[in-house]
Amino acid sequence: MALSAAQKIERFYSRFQGDDNVLIVIVADPDAMASAMAVKRLLWRKAATVDMAAVNTVDRPDNLAMIQRLGIKLQPFADIDLSAYSRFVIVDSQPNHHEALGRFTPDVIIDHHPDTGCQAPVTDIRPQYGATATIMTEYLRAARIKPSTHLAAGLLYGIKTDTRNFERQTIIEDVRAFQYLFRFANQYLVNKLEREEINIAYLKYYRRAINVKRKRKDWVFVHLGKVETADVCVLIAEFLLRVKTINWSVVSGICDQKLVVVFRNDGLRKNAGRVAKLSFGRLGSAGGHKSMARAEIDLAELKSQVACRDDTKMGRWIMRQIQTRAHNRR
Repeated sequence: MALSAAQKIERFYSRFQGDDNVLIVIVADPDAMASAMAVKRLLWRKAATVDMAAVNTVDRPDNLAMIQRLGIKLQPFADIDLSAYSRFVIVDSQPNHHEALGRFTPDVIIDHHPDTGCQAPVTDIRPQYGATATIMTEYLRAARIKPSTHLAAGLLYGIKTDTRNFERQTIIEDVRAFQYLFRFANQYLVNKLEREEINIAYLKYYRRAINVKRKRKDWVFVHLGKVETADVCVLIAEFLLRVKTINWSVVSGICDQKLVVVFRNDGLRKNAGRVAKLSFGRLGSAGGHKSMARAEIDLAELKSQVACRDDTKMGRWIMRQIQTRAHNRR
C-alpha cells in the first residue's frame, strides 16, 4: 500500500535526532543541488548540523551559477571527514551511480532515476517523476514549509532542467510542483540561471562536434575525444537534438580515464536507457530514462577492443556497438 505524503515525511523525520550531524551527498546538477537545498531546509532545527557535498567536479556554468546566486554551500566530497557525520542522505542519485557513493551507508535515498535495487532505512525512488525536485517539493508541502524565494527558484529550475521545460518525461505531479513553486520563486534568479548554461571555453567542443559528426538517418553520432568534463557531452547532445531531422543524439568523450557516452532522444516510442544498457552494459555502468541515458566505461576495459587514443576508431566502434547490439531492438 502506497504511503501518503504525510506518512512519507513522518518516515523521513524518524531517521533524525536533534544531535545528528547530517551529510547530504549528491552528483551535482541543478536538480540534485535544489533537492539537497530542500533536504537541508527540512532538517532545519531537526539536526545539529547539515552539510552538502558533491562527488563530482562542479564546473558547468549553470551549476556554478546556482551555487553563486542561490548561496549554496557545497563542499567537495574528497575533503569530507565521514567520521564527523552520524547520518547520510543521497538525493537525485543512488549508491551505485558513482563509486564515491559506496563509501558510506545512506540513511535516506530520494531519487527519480530508475530503481537499481539499493537499500536504505528510508528509500523513496519514483522513476515516473520528471525530477527529484518535484518529490522534494511534495516533502516541503507535507511538512507545511513554505519555500524561500531562493529555494523555490532552485527547485523550479531543477524541474525545468530535468524535464527540459516539460518536453521530456513528465507527469502531472511535476506540473503541479512547478505551479506551486512559481508563486514563491524569484523569477529574476531563474532567468539568470537559464542564461548561464554555456562556458565560453566550451565553444571549441561545439566546433569539433560539427566537424566530426556522423549522421545515420535520424541519428547523429559525435566522439569528441578528450574533454575537460563529461558535462560537455551532455551540452552537445542536447544541442544536437534541436537540429531538424535529428531524433537521436549520441555524444561521447574521454574524461578521467573513462569513456562517457551520453544519449538523448525525442522520447517518442524509444528508450535511451535500454539502448545504453544493451550497447555498453556488459562493459561498465549504463542506463537511464526513456529520453536520456548515459554509459561510463573504464578505458582499461576497452584496450582489447579498440584503440582508445585513436578518436576516429573510437567513434566508429561506439557507432558499431549501438547499431549491432541495440539499434534494431530499441
